[in-house]
Amino acid sequence: MSWDEAIEGFARHLSAERGFSEHTRRAYVSDLRQLAEALGSRSRPERVSPEDVRGFLASRHRVQSPATVGRKLASIRSFFRWLVREGVRAADPSVGLPSPRVRPRLPQPLPVDDCQHLMDPPPGEPAAETPSPAELRDRALAELLYGAGLRIGELAALDVRDVDLRGGEVRVWGKGGKERVVPLPAAAREALRAWLDHRSRPGVLAEPLFTALRGRRGEPPRRLDPRDLRRRLLRRARQAGLPGRVHPHRLRHSYATHLLDMGADLRAIQELLGHASLSTTQKYTAVSAERLMQVYDDAHPRARRGKGSRGGASR
Repeated sequence: MSWDEAIEGFARHLSAERGFSEHTRRAYVSDLRQLAEALGSRSRPERVSPEDVRGFLASRHRVQSPATVGRKLASIRSFFRWLVREGVRAADPSVGLPSPRVRPRLPQPLPVDDCQHLMDPPPGEPAAETPSPAELRDRALAELLYGAGLRIGELAALDVRDVDLRGGEVRVWGKGGKERVVPLPAAAREALRAWLDHRSRPGVLAEPLFTALRGRRGEPPRRLDPRDLRRRLLRRARQAGLPGRVHPHRLRHSYATHLLDMGADLRAIQELLGHASLSTTQKYTAVSAERLMQVYDDAHPRARRGKGSRGGASR
């Protein structure tokens, strides 16, 4: 089996059997093509040895972060396990290779006030009686990202029929094709209703939820892809004057952290986010604890006094 044949078959497996997103499939395929290129044109998937895999990963360590190398190892492991199941190989050459140590990075949520500014009309564009179509759409997508904690791929894949404004919920297809229903806050329902009222027409239920404003040559407007949605969100954040980089996953982090700060149960947050494991959700407890300590250090008289006295005591 050639590398091209093997990689194409593996990509179909990721899509049809494992339900991976297009973004994840592209990343896995890119990793495997890099491995094939590094091993040379004479190499074939069934002949790859543990030493070949180890050498490739070692070369990546010199130029890429441990997290990126770890992702490549995950791609390679998944690929060769699939080849073993398909009968192309007798054994997986990546077995026993340790994953790189990656320093855990805590999520960086936005402050609540910044999230509020993001939803408000940009400065210089006060709430008008007839907001522009772009403003209606962009506010709705921002409200849905923060109000439901969706992944960007989940948002892009939504159709109009997935939103139930009367019931106040949105039906989402998450990682691995898993379905979940997420409640919508009142502000998100209001923003979505305004956007849908603007574009409502027969047959709209089967159409994408977020589209370009106009179609080409009489065609219906195209679905906005994740890149389009990121661009629209970034533009809105800049107009709102928000510092730092505002991206869709940061709003997802903000959604989870703010829920936890307000007393939501961790397992409930796990269900809302669509996490397969509670351990993935638990990172937000560390964020909240860190935020509480910062509030204490900044505000409590004894904490402020302690900072000064510690310096004096050391002398």
